[in-house]
Amino acid sequence: MNIDKLIIKPLEIPFNSSFEHSSAKRKKTQAVLVAARTKKGNTGLGEGCPRVYVTGETVYTCIDFFNKHAPEIKRHIHSISDLKNWVSHNKTLIDKNPSAWCAIELSILDALSKDQKTSVEATVEVPELQPAFQYSAVIGMSNEAVARKRIKKFNALGFKDLKVKISGNLTKDNSILQTVKEIIPTATIRLDANNLWNVPEQAVKYLKGLSFTPSAIEEPLEAEDFEGHRKFIEQSGIPVILDESIYLEEHLESILSFSENFIINLRVSKMGGILRSLKMAEMAAGADIPLVIGSQVGETSILTRAALTISSTYSDRVRAMEGAYGTLLLDRDVTDKSLMFGKNGVINTLESLDYKKYGFGLAYKKEFTKI
Repeated sequence: MNIDKLIIKPLEIPFNSSFEHSSAKRKKTQAVLVAARTKKGNTGLGEGCPRVYVTGETVYTCIDFFNKHAPEIKRHIHSISDLKNWVSHNKTLIDKNPSAWCAIELSILDALSKDQKTSVEATVEVPELQPAFQYSAVIGMSNEAVARKRIKKFNALGFKDLKVKISGNLTKDNSILQTVKEIIPTATIRLDANNLWNVPEQAVKYLKGLSFTPSAIEEPLEAEDFEGHRKFIEQSGIPVILDESIYLEEHLESILSFSENFIINLRVSKMGGILRSLKMAEMAAGADIPLVIGSQVGETSILTRAALTISSTYSDRVRAMEGAYGTLLLDRDVTDKSLMFGKNGVINTLESLDYKKYGFGLAYKKEFTKI
């Protein structure tokens, strides 16, 4: 493969409704789109969702990273072997710019696979996708009336597994959680605290005030407070999902000696693409650490599709999948047909993807492939 053109641009798509949690509130996507066109005329697209409160990145830092390294990437990457070597040799650089690199890598994998007339899975040498993937519903922070409306919609779709974002206000949170139990009595519920508390005792006290015991809680303490999270598990007996705390290999290595009851929320963008995500999933599997395959709010079908590669390869380790909202959340998608969950929160890949297109199997709108 020879890359003829490689471009980047901000991707701002309005949401159908604003989404909020403890760290941020957004009304449109915060992402970058990279397009790679080969000498054969095949175009691949890649997406990165920088989050300053997770990796320290912004849309502008992603564009700056791209402008500095795109010429070198075009010259040196012609095969999957070249791509893997670039990732390996530039680990420290990608560690600081994972979302930027993610967008570049995905575009190259898509284009390279099309040149080779293979799927992305074949290119990265993992099994082909499973036929179906089941997603969790996510209830964002909102007032009770809005939450009730969303919970009813998820119930109508057949969801039984939910993640509920909490505020730390017991009265408000209990009200919403009781609404979930009222509408979906058999629901499995995990919580997302987004680093609300400073010490384990505060989080434990909050949980004792809840009307039920959650299956797990995500990031109750400050990001990268691994010892604090270990103590929280010891005091509460509740598994902890690490999200903001883990996006580097070194982060994961920090918990390997006491990994019991930890779960990793693996998001392809924050990990730095598919190749690094596969490596992190392999490390987690080796330590018997389960996975949640997560997403950033506002991902398009590109990152939704990329996450399927990880989930399918490590399906025996996956506790839950998040995202795949498509045009339920986005005003429009980059694809003709949005890759999104349907009844019971399921994506059927045989119906949703066009494998004859190779690469990610996505049909892109022309406005996004004009380079």
